[in-house]
Amino acid sequence: MSDSAPVAPAGIRPDVWQAYLDAPEHMVAEILGGELHLQPRPRARHANVAGRLRRRLGAFDDPDAGEPGGWIILVEPELLLGPLDRPVVPDLCGWRRDRIPEDFLDPAAITLAPDWVCEVLSERTRGTDRVKKQRIYHRAGVAHVWHVDPDARTFEVFRRETEGWTLVVEAEGTEHVRAPPFEWLELDLSRLWAV
Repeated sequence: MSDSAPVAPAGIRPDVWQAYLDAPEHMVAEILGGELHLQPRPRARHANVAGRLRRRLGAFDDPDAGEPGGWIILVEPELLLGPLDRPVVPDLCGWRRDRIPEDFLDPAAITLAPDWVCEVLSERTRGTDRVKKQRIYHRAGVAHVWHVDPDARTFEVFRRETEGWTLVVEAEGTEHVRAPPFEWLELDLSRLWAV
């Protein structure tokens, strides 16, 4: 066995890669546009909203009789979306089952771009999620991105277009929404914010 330092992936500077490898376990480490981004683990409110949303989307990933199914939905997976965007860690994301290979869940990091991404925004992540990561998801070909903001109690859905994103759903507070690509399900936003 060699004692040499791990080799950085092509396109990532060795110092950035080493800083990523050395990141404290209590931080979420991502390399976005070739630069290291460290963020604290989500606050309780953030984690609560992500968990509730994941449970509501179970009809697509783990369906009961009469539910649509057809998806694999993961919480905080490591995505390798390009030479300078590896890893990217969304709060939730999903792939249509008809697109994934049989060994899809075997690797530690996933190279197939998701069909849908959800970022639960916080004061510390809002800028990165809304700008840097949104650009990365567009480059990777993600079809829909959701931004759920528990502090502002807002919900936004973006659809990918050739030149950028189109806002297709904008809701807040206690509204009920049907949001692409999961229109089968009506989401009661008040249930996301509840304690």
